[in-house]
Amino acid sequence: MATASNPATNGQIDSELDRSGLGGHPRGLTTLFFTEMWERFSYYGMRALLVLYMTTAVAGGGLGLDTKTATGIYGAYTGSVYLMSIPGGWIADNVLGARRSVLWGGIIIALGHYSMAVPSIYTFFPGLVLIVLGTGLLKPNVSAIVGSLYSETDPRRDAGFSIFYMGINLGAFIAPLICSYLGEKIDWHLGFGAAGIGMTLGIIQYIAGRDRLAGIGEAPAFPKEMIKRNAIRGVLFMALSCGAVGFLWFGPEIVQKNKMLILISVIVLFLVWLFTGFLKTEEKKPVAVIVILFLFSIIFWATFEQAGSSFNLFADRFTDRSVPASIQGLLPAWLQSQVQDGFPAGWFQSVNSIFLIALAPVFSWLWMKMGENQPSSPAKFSIGLFFVGVGALVLMLASGAIAGPGSTVSPMWLIGVYLAHTIGELCLSPVGLSTTTKLAPARLSGLMMGVWFLSISFGNFFAGEVAGEFGSKDALISLFGKVATGPVIAAIILLALTPSIRKLMGKVR
Repeated sequence: MATASNPATNGQIDSELDRSGLGGHPRGLTTLFFTEMWERFSYYGMRALLVLYMTTAVAGGGLGLDTKTATGIYGAYTGSVYLMSIPGGWIADNVLGARRSVLWGGIIIALGHYSMAVPSIYTFFPGLVLIVLGTGLLKPNVSAIVGSLYSETDPRRDAGFSIFYMGINLGAFIAPLICSYLGEKIDWHLGFGAAGIGMTLGIIQYIAGRDRLAGIGEAPAFPKEMIKRNAIRGVLFMALSCGAVGFLWFGPEIVQKNKMLILISVIVLFLVWLFTGFLKTEEKKPVAVIVILFLFSIIFWATFEQAGSSFNLFADRFTDRSVPASIQGLLPAWLQSQVQDGFPAGWFQSVNSIFLIALAPVFSWLWMKMGENQPSSPAKFSIGLFFVGVGALVLMLASGAIAGPGSTVSPMWLIGVYLAHTIGELCLSPVGLSTTTKLAPARLSGLMMGVWFLSISFGNFFAGEVAGEFGSKDALISLFGKVATGPVIAAIILLALTPSIRKLMGKVR
């Protein structure tokens, strides 16, 4: 968590004196709410199209890739987006400060989307790389700034992150409706361009609201020569991280076949380095909690992030997307012609966000109402893991209901999946963000937030590989059965470990 000793954030606002913002929260939360809303609009709008675009035949305007290759690229991309949070957090702490990192990150993201809007494979992949780099700068630092708005003991803290999380999902709800329609029904690249426009709007409002964040996220007060050296190191850090992912996914065949084993080895080596050569003695207990939650978070996101790959393909190939004639008759003539062959598969990507928008205030109120009696962070994680496993189980049952080749199932199956996943997400994701900012040593706030996003990164890497098993009815039952089992077992293990973890947390819940 950022405090006065952290040069990247340059102090916390005295939150007890600032209740002039949304719902009695610090006013800076409103600016960050809309910044993240538009950034997530750009991300989820493009994400809803990505696998479908890559697997669509060239004659249909896509890339014509097979499912395994497309989901592998998708996993590499989404995993890299969060992997860049590590160098992005480091750059904020040592070069730009959190506030400028968010600004520059947004600009680079927008350029990436506009690059993908150009109908050429030579601009498609560079566009993905730009989005990866820009998100690495923006994502961890906008969350770190949210944490800086509150003191460690402020009872509004978890509620503030829940409101912030609702902003994320407002953008994620709107984006697939617009971008999927433009991409699937008109032209793929129009959808990618719309995502870029969303990020541009986010940049504009962030600049307009910069006064609300005065005194937070300032650049470090280091000598100029040190800043220059750190900038070079930061660029090299990002380049090496991107290069490593490229080598694992597109390098020699023997490397590609063993990339998951290599990733696990990297996780182990990273944790060993963190505890043996980097942390001070008094920092080890709180960071140990972050690391434990980090490991269980990987399992959660490996299941949850099937949404953009295997779940999206299930929506496209095995789900009834027809619009009843009675509803078609209520639509404008131009839209009736667009939905005669079914609504866009990407629209299902908005279902999770609809539930989040509806339920986030409920969970925010619930945690506030329960106060000191609410479940601890590890217990909330256990609940989240259980529900994400239940969601995958629902889709396994839906796969069993497929009658045969060419048949489809009711869209209610996917809606049920996303309801379960929404409950799980609300119990884990905003709580993980909040807990990380509370437990992180002051001097490592950006890095520790990067560690949290690293768990999402590795979860996405694993999710992309698992989604490669997507195929026939029997393959789907096997795929979703495996995806359901892991998080449920993990939930039971974490629940058993919760008393020990709470001892390491001290006064932090």
